[in-house]
Amino acid sequence: QVQLVESGGGLVQAGGSLRLSCAASGRTFSAYLMGWFRQAPGKERDFVASIVWSGDSTVYANAVKGRFTISRDNAKKMAYLQMNSLKPEDTAVYYCAIRSPLTGTFGSWGPGTQVTVSS
Repeated sequence: QVQLVESGGGLVQAGGSLRLSCAASGRTFSAYLMGWFRQAPGKERDFVASIVWSGDSTVYANAVKGRFTISRDNAKKMAYLQMNSLKPEDTAVYYCAIRSPLTGTFGSWGPGTQVTVSS
């Protein structure tokens, strides 16, 4: 069982940057595809980015492509989301998750970290 905890959120002005971290516990962290998601008030949770176990392949939502970068360090059991050129519409609670190789669905959600971008 993998448990995840996000950190690094905060209040930033538009155009600024933040780096989110996702700390994982569990022996098999490196085997999983990792994803970042976000949920704005009153909206559904949306996909932001994902990275395969090796780090060789990443996928981004169109809304963040070119501004956000996902990465991971399997030795440290960490995943990261570097967010640059932040916009007010990036304001949300950000979550990391792993994708089950059996079901293909994301789970083991962390508690989330709040990101607020002021205009």
